[in-house]
Amino acid sequence: MGVRYVKSIRDRALKGEMLCGTFLNLGSSLTAEIAGKVGLDWLLIDMEHGAGNRNELLFQLQAIESSPAVPLVRIAWNDPVIFKQVLDLGASGIMVPYVQTAEEARRAAASLRYPPAGMRGVAVMNRACGFGPGFDEYFATANSKLLTMLQIESHDAIQNIEEIAAVEGADVLFVGPMDLSVGLGVPQQWEHPTLRKAIAKVVNACHRAGKIAGTIISDETQLERAVADGFTMLAYGSDGAVMVKGMRAIADSFQRHGRR
Repeated sequence: MGVRYVKSIRDRALKGEMLCGTFLNLGSSLTAEIAGKVGLDWLLIDMEHGAGNRNELLFQLQAIESSPAVPLVRIAWNDPVIFKQVLDLGASGIMVPYVQTAEEARRAAASLRYPPAGMRGVAVMNRACGFGPGFDEYFATANSKLLTMLQIESHDAIQNIEEIAAVEGADVLFVGPMDLSVGLGVPQQWEHPTLRKAIAKVVNACHRAGKIAGTIISDETQLERAVADGFTMLAYGSDGAVMVKGMRAIADSFQRHGRR
């Protein structure tokens, strides 16, 4: 079996398979390696709100490489320059924050793809291409194998959701519940009718356009609701959240045994 220069999850996603992952926001190659070994489908390295920079991104991608998990990256902004840098390091897909219009969605989809389908710059000597030997295979398959995920997290995005969903190459519309609730004026009111109606609008737009609906949950009790809502690209928590929960449990155990 030869080397795969694009570790892809796109075909599975577009078929509607439930794909489960988590966010990596600590910038740690060790937690990335651990997460890669537990059986998750995908891992999202967070460069928007996470602690890591480009160097940490490289180390995390290397840590995930030998695992079954597919490495995706959330970039800080919808900037073609950032797409090039992240993709050349070997990311299998990009999550783009705060997409509000069809034009912004088109820019994101184009930034991820080589011409003539897009505007991504072409280079041979990078990690994604195996530093040269894998270029022909990577160049031939990248446009169809890399995953484009657009975050829906504002009032304007909900108003434009049908047009955004119709954009070719916009594979996953990913609801950011916290930002969306704030953008709709109902912060952290997860059962508020305004938020629930917006979520349903995103999922329905995805179904009509043949796209995938994704979201993140922070508690296992939210999983059944998310599946019932129609989400199939699901993230649960983050490495940082797991660390906080575990460390709190350690501290609580000492307190229960008399530590003051």
